Amino acid sequence: MFGLGAGELFLIFVIALLFLGPKKLPELAKGIGQAMKEFQKSRDEIINEMNKPAATPTLQSDEKKTDVIAQVVTSEDSHKVKQS
Repeated sequence: MFGLGAGELFLIFVIALLFLGPKKLPELAKGIGQAMKEFQKSRDEIINEMNKPAATPTLQSDEKKTDVIAQVVTSEDSHKVKQS
């Protein structure tokens, strides 16, 4: 973990315990854990957003396509009726 051995981690813990006291240390650890969780969540969201395929057409453009297709079909039907 960050190139630190067990002895170094223990020394850091003892120093933190002396400065913060036994009541504040669990609160600090909880805050650090929550911050790391939020950071990882944000990182995963960014990675998912980057790996997402290109955006699909909007509903409005789909409606326009449907209108164009309906106009073509209608004009073809009216053209067939006129020929009959």
